[in-house]
Amino acid sequence: MQQRLIYVMDPMCSWCWGLAPLIDAIFQAHPDVPVHLVAGSLRPHLQAPLDNASRQALAAHWQSVAALSGQPFSDPQALPEPLIYNVRPASQALIVARALDVERLWPFVRAMQQAFFAECMDITRPAVLLEIAAANGYDPVEFAARFDQADTQQLLDEDWGWAADRGLAELPILFAERDGQLALLGNGYRSPNEVLSLLQRWVGAAA
Repeated sequence: MQQRLIYVMDPMCSWCWGLAPLIDAIFQAHPDVPVHLVAGSLRPHLQAPLDNASRQALAAHWQSVAALSGQPFSDPQALPEPLIYNVRPASQALIVARALDVERLWPFVRAMQQAFFAECMDITRPAVLLEIAAANGYDPVEFAARFDQADTQQLLDEDWGWAADRGLAELPILFAERDGQLALLGNGYRSPNEVLSLLQRWVGAAA
């Protein structure tokens, strides 16, 4: 029997940051169940810089996620100027980190989210991503060498395509996979307790 969880997320998705404590809890409660991170995005091709109106709208949204999840959020007005909400660089970093050392992957992705949402660091900049990767134990030279390689970009496009093919309209998405069969545990933000209860029943069914 082969089983794992598949977590589809975008490092620049505020609801994904809101659900980060759930993923922490899953790693603690079920260390024997692998968690495979897949890069997904609902807006992978934005090109316009954030203007003041966009930042105000983003601030209202972040406040809503913070109120529901309890996660720390800063004020989008503090994000650097100019900033294009381009999720590709951070998503490429997820792909590189997954390829280099999957054991460090979740702490690195969580650190990217913390840097962007709580500290207003510009994680669309490769130099910032490289700094976060080095702080989380990755070799910065090897990480930088892989970042813009064609196979990294191809793997990212494959992740985006796989997520889009599932036909679900919200992130994050959590699947449980057993012997190739997928069970949906969560689509969009859900109560961590609710998801953990579903996961416990799924794990118990295989016992």
